[in-house]
Amino acid sequence: QVQLVESGGGLVEAGGSLRLSCAASGRTFSGEAMGWFRQAQGKEREFVATVNWSGASSDYADSVKGRFTIYRDNAKNTVSLQMNNLKPEDTAIYYCARSRYPNYSRGQVDYDYWGQGTQVTVSS
Repeated sequence: QVQLVESGGGLVEAGGSLRLSCAASGRTFSGEAMGWFRQAQGKEREFVATVNWSGASSDYADSVKGRFTIYRDNAKNTVSLQMNNLKPEDTAIYYCARSRYPNYSRGQVDYDYWGQGTQVTVSS
């Protein structure tokens, strides 16, 4: 079993920054890719960012590319999402997830463990 706990969400003005963190406990995740997803009110959950098992490669949704950066620290069992130049449309609950596989993926079906989510609200 793996437990994932997100933190760092909150209320920020447009143009501001937040850094989300996800701490893993139980089995370590050093051999699996990790991802961040988000769900806005009334919408489907969507892919945001993913990083491979080593942290050497990553992928981003077009809507956040150039503004968000995903990091992982396997020694500390953490994965983070640095979010800059936030926009009101970034408002959502953000979820951390662990993949079944070492290579990164945008597909939610590839992820088997999910955190409880952290709310990010961006005011205009």
